[in-house]
Amino acid sequence: MAAAAGAGFEAPAIGTTAYFGPGRACVAEASVRIAGMHCAACAVTIADALRGVPGVIDAEVSAAGHAATVRWDTRRTRSAAWLDAIVAAGYDALPDDAAAAREARRREARSALWRLFVAAFCAMQVMMFAAPAYFSAPGDLAPEYRRLLDAAGWLLTLPVLAFSAAPFFAGAWASLRRRRIGMDVPVALGIAVAFIASSGAAFDPGGLFGREVYFDSLTMFIAFLLGGRYLEMRLRHRAEQALETAACALPDSVLRVEADGSVRPVGVRRIAAGDLLRIPVGQAFAADGVLIDGATEADEALLTGESRPVAKPCGAAVVAGTINLGAPVTMRAERVGTDTRYEAIVALMRAARSQRPALLATADRWAAPFLWAVLLLAASAAAVWSAIDPARAVWVAVSVLIVTCPCALSLAAPSALLAAAGAMGRHGVLLRRLDAIAALARARVLFVDKTGTLTEAQRCVAIDRLDTGGADDSALRGTAASLAGWSSHPLAAALAADGAAAAVDWRDVREVAGIGVEARDAQGRRWRLGRAAADLAGVASGPQAVLCCDDRPLARFVFDERLRADAVDALADLRADGMEVHLLSGDAEPRALALADTLPLDRADGNQTPEAKLAAVQAAQQRGDLVAMLGDGINDAPVLAQADVSIAMGEGALVARTQADAVLVSNRLADVVTARRIARRAVRIVHQNFAWAALYNAACVPLALAGWLPPWAAGLGMATSSLVVIGNSLRLART
Repeated sequence: MAAAAGAGFEAPAIGTTAYFGPGRACVAEASVRIAGMHCAACAVTIADALRGVPGVIDAEVSAAGHAATVRWDTRRTRSAAWLDAIVAAGYDALPDDAAAAREARRREARSALWRLFVAAFCAMQVMMFAAPAYFSAPGDLAPEYRRLLDAAGWLLTLPVLAFSAAPFFAGAWASLRRRRIGMDVPVALGIAVAFIASSGAAFDPGGLFGREVYFDSLTMFIAFLLGGRYLEMRLRHRAEQALETAACALPDSVLRVEADGSVRPVGVRRIAAGDLLRIPVGQAFAADGVLIDGATEADEALLTGESRPVAKPCGAAVVAGTINLGAPVTMRAERVGTDTRYEAIVALMRAARSQRPALLATADRWAAPFLWAVLLLAASAAAVWSAIDPARAVWVAVSVLIVTCPCALSLAAPSALLAAAGAMGRHGVLLRRLDAIAALARARVLFVDKTGTLTEAQRCVAIDRLDTGGADDSALRGTAASLAGWSSHPLAAALAADGAAAAVDWRDVREVAGIGVEARDAQGRRWRLGRAAADLAGVASGPQAVLCCDDRPLARFVFDERLRADAVDALADLRADGMEVHLLSGDAEPRALALADTLPLDRADGNQTPEAKLAAVQAAQQRGDLVAMLGDGINDAPVLAQADVSIAMGEGALVARTQADAVLVSNRLADVVTARRIARRAVRIVHQNFAWAALYNAACVPLALAGWLPPWAAGLGMATSSLVVIGNSLRLART
């Protein structure tokens, strides 16, 4: 999308994308990091605040990623307005910039560590002051000494309350100001009640709150809770660091070879398709393209997770963001800017980070009713115990508030989904939607394209003259190569790279999905390169493309065809995992059936137009099947959008990648198998986390209501349940 500016429009800030929306509205989009978030309810609060700003079109806030993506009409509002709304809601917003994000993480980690240290250190000291009361026999501890120890515990509780517990009170106050209830509300309420009651018992032993003080339980609870949140923060920081590593991969400038042979440094954004770039050792390739001088090795860990260098001989394809390790080389840029696989990776990671999957949305819907139930339960327990034993009523209510803190419930889905997304990324599959994880795990039918998906890049091996007059073979090949340069289809790319393209002034160029690319030359003749007509198809032994002029076929180009090395094993593994695999190919029916004989397929269909492919997917969905689609071309874009979960090849067309739920940046079909296994494991772990959270509450709430669970034990149990959920999710990160 191109940036737009003009009279009456706000100049887009750094990191902001602007484009013209419906009604010529200048729509801007920006991503920001949110500081001060602690739970899923915070995401709802911030999203509501943003959507309440006039001119804001949409806002997506991620509790897991602590990030927000905002789209607004620059004619009606400015970015300062919705930034102020975030601050007014009780949070801070920072630009989604690598340096600012690193500094924000550093400050957040340092603050969290200090808060945890103060809470843990003071808790140990308070426990030391409380120990004599626990271990002494009745009458052994003089009342004045006991009051002195209680006063010392009260004094050491103050820094814990004022400094370590400050985020809980700030979060609770922000929720209440927005007339919402967040997970910090019962926590802050429990801390406040416990401190007030313990203070009353310490300084007025015969008063309303009795003689028992729980400063030790209070400080231990805060320390446990901060410990769990610190581990959750470290998990989130690791995911954000992975994004920054990808976002900072491209160099700021690159050496461009000019027409006169000179070399001049230019900004990476000034590169155009067709430019010759000189890449020194240790620098990242700044565009997708091919090597035209020299041979080297490349570090492609960004794409495939493979740490070993990959050999790149002269003529090999290289990808933006990968590192030149072997020797200085010269490359020809073919894809630049947002059309590179690198930019697709960064965009996918940002999109996935700012999403709220259905599993999280379900948890959000239950969060508020659950928290109201917790408050009602605590109040009821206090009322009942006031009649049974007034001295214990406050402590039972505090235990209920603490033990039912739904931290484990709020972390159950996001921690597992983020860990699964990271594991898939290391295996070459990058997600645009975290919801795709659940869909991929449950999919039962896989539709797969052939050219560019099951087969690797081809080369032109023969040319058949279909018109005896006119230009010779060399001229036809040059014209076809020139026209093919406007298409991203694998056959067109092979033809364009096969020989020198003729210098043709093409006009009115357009590409029709499933048909080919069309254009007019300077004389007004209409040329088309693409699918063969029915009376010509099936004659050649391999894939073919026909060049026509004014609907008169001039030549047919025949290509060889080679299956991807892992195609057979990958499809066999998917079928063994319970998936039906259907081939949808635009090739002639005989060729599709011939390919089916070499592959483990359940069904193969040829002569498939984009409309036919779409109808096949819709028919499967109407039968009740959950459908997955794997494709790469423009003609696959409608099907990728229709499927329940879709994966586009990393070297496929940009429109296909933008319609897909995930991108196979490694282009290894075996990684689809790995991604499905990770997805199924992730869904199991999410269910385990939810089951654990439910089991924990089912076991501990009755104990708290019965008065058998003191506040310190409730805090330990709550923190332990959160740690169990995070630890269970981290198993996916080691996949």
